[in-house]
Amino acid sequence: MKLGWLPRAAVVLIVPLLSMVAAAQTGSAPSGQLDIPSDVRFVGKQDPGIRKATAIVNGEVITGSDIDHRLALVVASNNIQLPPEELERVRAQILRNLIDETLQVQAAAQQEIRIEDRDVDAYYGRFAQNFRRTPEQLSVYLRSIGSSDRSLKRQIRGELAWQRLLRRQIEPFVTVGDDEVQAVVARINAQRGTSEYRVAEIFMSSTPETAAQVQANAARIVAQLRAGASFQAYARQYSEATTAALGGELGWVRPEQLPEELAAIVVQMPVGAITDPIPVSGGVSIIALGDKRQILVADPRDAVLSLMQMSLTLPAGTTPAQAQARGQQFGTATQAMGGCGGAQAAAQTLGAELVANDQVRVRDLPAPLQQMLLGLSIGQATPPFGSQERVSVLVLCGRDDPPSASAPDPAQIATQMEQERVNRRAQRYLRDLRRDAVVDYR
Repeated sequence: MKLGWLPRAAVVLIVPLLSMVAAAQTGSAPSGQLDIPSDVRFVGKQDPGIRKATAIVNGEVITGSDIDHRLALVVASNNIQLPPEELERVRAQILRNLIDETLQVQAAAQQEIRIEDRDVDAYYGRFAQNFRRTPEQLSVYLRSIGSSDRSLKRQIRGELAWQRLLRRQIEPFVTVGDDEVQAVVARINAQRGTSEYRVAEIFMSSTPETAAQVQANAARIVAQLRAGASFQAYARQYSEATTAALGGELGWVRPEQLPEELAAIVVQMPVGAITDPIPVSGGVSIIALGDKRQILVADPRDAVLSLMQMSLTLPAGTTPAQAQARGQQFGTATQAMGGCGGAQAAAQTLGAELVANDQVRVRDLPAPLQQMLLGLSIGQATPPFGSQERVSVLVLCGRDDPPSASAPDPAQIATQMEQERVNRRAQRYLRDLRRDAVVDYR
């Protein structure tokens, strides 16, 4: 609902003032100087239903409540505590995101693209399932952290509107020729044995005037990511690339598919690393390297293992020295138990917990365990690992090596090339929407 030119808060103040004027005119109150104390103290609390606008985008209001609810979602999803000054910076970024979302929905509406409530509810239901909750339970959880289902559904509506708008306005006009795909296939075949990288990106646009501020904001985001914040969550909130809805995932790429500024850094990164902000054309990028592999070469880390994990819970108050000694005893016992066949009896003797899983990809394990497990023979166990509270070993019960790498898939390559071109055009489209928008900050 759009309000008139008078803010609702002003109406709340004007009504009692009009009553005072009427009383003065009827003689029920003395005329003359108003009796206003120098130290004004307001009585009572502001109506929580009154929401002050922080921006009006082409006539559509973004309120402080909208920002508060989105901020609560960001903080909760990353399980972090931000200092007050950082919260204000995040609030400013969220406001920019909400402005972009509003522009995207408005642009879709101009093309007669309407996102029905049932579509939003269906997406919301799938989102809840990812967290093993019903939609009702998710709504209760969001309210408990200071957010709301309305805020999340607003973000969902923006993403759906933008995706459908791109499918209508940009994707039909992006083409990739067969000769281009075949050229890439030929290059891949020629690069057999070289590396490709699974990359995620947060892209933040800037102009010469805003470059310093955007660079500083990006540096603060990097600090939060390196402190343990979720890259996927931050990408959804801050990235201006079309991959934001996918948590910033670009998938598997080769260096030549990336801008030169990014390619030069990615090839030197260790797996799991996050870059400093990298200046690129039109803004800055933050890159996370999820994995790397060799092109058209079977990677041993794609092997699927059958593992048993034997874990021993240590008594409360165990010192580091005691944990070390207990771990050594535990390791000696597991090495001598005779492999997986003797694991059940050994676990009962040691009072340990035993869990089996026969679908563990080496690639999905922590890096320190990957090479160790690849070097084990069937029936061997890793050295103990853990903490003062709990120590564990992994016993290798079986291993299925990966199949030989297949030839490059032309259809997959064409899809990736199309997505990259759509992404570039979408960024330009959004910049045009911002340039033409009428945004009134309050």
